[in-house]
Amino acid sequence: MGEGWGTGVDENWATLWEAVADVFPDGFAVVQGSCRRNWAELDDRASRFAAALAGLGLGREDKVALVAYNTPEHLEAVFAAYKLRACPINLNYRYRAEELAEVLRDADARVLVFHGSLAEHVDGARTSVPGLRALVQIDDGSPLLHGALAYDELLDTHRPASRLARSGDDIQLLYTGGTTGHPRGVMYRHRDAVEMNAFAAYSLADLEIPQDAADAARCAVALRALGRTPTVLPASPLVHGTALNLSAAAWLLGGTVVFLEQRSFDAHELWRVVERERVTQIGIVGDAFAGPMVSALAEAEGSGRPYDLSSVDRILSSGAPWSPDYKRGLAARGSMTLVETIGASEGGPTAVAVVLPGTRVEDSRFVLGEQARLLAEDGSPLAPGSGQVGLLAMTPPIPFGYYKDPDRSAQVFRTIGGQRYSICGDYAKVEADGTVVFLGRGSLCINTAGEKVYPEEVEESLRLHPAVRDANVVGVPDEVWNEAVTAVVSLEPGRTVSEAELQASVRQRLASYKVPKRVVFVPEIPRTPAGKAQYDWARQVVASSATAGEPVG
Repeated sequence: MGEGWGTGVDENWATLWEAVADVFPDGFAVVQGSCRRNWAELDDRASRFAAALAGLGLGREDKVALVAYNTPEHLEAVFAAYKLRACPINLNYRYRAEELAEVLRDADARVLVFHGSLAEHVDGARTSVPGLRALVQIDDGSPLLHGALAYDELLDTHRPASRLARSGDDIQLLYTGGTTGHPRGVMYRHRDAVEMNAFAAYSLADLEIPQDAADAARCAVALRALGRTPTVLPASPLVHGTALNLSAAAWLLGGTVVFLEQRSFDAHELWRVVERERVTQIGIVGDAFAGPMVSALAEAEGSGRPYDLSSVDRILSSGAPWSPDYKRGLAARGSMTLVETIGASEGGPTAVAVVLPGTRVEDSRFVLGEQARLLAEDGSPLAPGSGQVGLLAMTPPIPFGYYKDPDRSAQVFRTIGGQRYSICGDYAKVEADGTVVFLGRGSLCINTAGEKVYPEEVEESLRLHPAVRDANVVGVPDEVWNEAVTAVVSLEPGRTVSEAELQASVRQRLASYKVPKRVVFVPEIPRTPAGKAQYDWARQVVASSATAGEPVG
């Protein structure tokens, strides 16, 4: 059994979802606009795609990469891979060709499933990923990429795969956002991933945690009899662990996952869907979602047609800060619980802040998550109120390592005094009342609206422009983005270039969220004798700079 809470659910996700499908064949599993797929249809389609993948030679622990938007096919492909005991890989659909190829090679991807509108970057990546056996294109109205297989045709030409005996030791692989510059595959056993989600899912439903798949199906039946089956709306892309986990936990309870139709976030669409589908839980990533949501509510009220939020009992945010003003704007308009969590692909939540209905946002504070600890550098526990700075650590259920990276695995997933921990490098203090005070990660990672950006990657892209001599990239506090990617640039003598030109140059090579929101030009960028960047200097320059794009100094 897995360490930690000890749920007893020693199963592969697919086995659990199949058990739910058997008892709720007619209940809706996933909804997007006019597309409404019940559990029987979901299981049938996932089984057919599993058969197609098996026909391509895939089996246990083979990697199925997904570069796709939030659609029913995305979740079907995840289900199908798990049915085969294979590993679906979450890839950011904003990646350009080189970024995509890097992760595909690292993951040893055998099949890549993608939406047709992303074909340009997929086509640019595939030639440098020798292990790829097939490309599978989800139809979104785009022409079929040469050499790709059509997703729907594969389903039509394959009979459903027979169900396999699976194990809680099967591997779930979740790729990080690249905190250290290179995305890493975090390896969970299914039993540990299920345990992380089951504890919250069942405790919220006031149900005993099941012991096996049949017991999980009985719990789902009991929940439906009480009229408390969840309908969840993950507003953020499924590439974020929060969205994927919210969906997985909802299915565990026999619930429905609802997706928005627009590919860019539209808060008015979200509230319309909440009304129509009677959504009970919403998953977001900080202020980039919460801000537009509050504005849309105010606009609807101003037009005399306020949205109906009465079905919503919980909004969960993770991955980026959620400001008190936006929390107040939501809390004032409904009776939902607001939950903000701090965590990582390597485990979490390390800290949780909760605003219950009828309570003041000002009274909410971050406290350690149930499985989180604060450790001194030597691994000894630090008591609340000690005043000492420590490292946030997670106890099991946690991953067992990084894919193909034993050295980094040994640094992050450590055993101290017989206890296993996940220690990602986040520093904090815990006050006597349990309040967690975050001090930041011991790296230079920029968190922009939940996306992780490593400065050196952007700096390298900037320096590829012939007019650029040197560059520093830092994160600057921002009300919308949490941190705005900001560049400090020096130019070659006699050369000129505009901010817009540099942004366009970076956008050709990197995902749009990595493009500097602002460029500050300086005559020279100082470095240490060892050639290291001086990021504190860069932040000071940005803080004292004039209008974006104008020279400083």
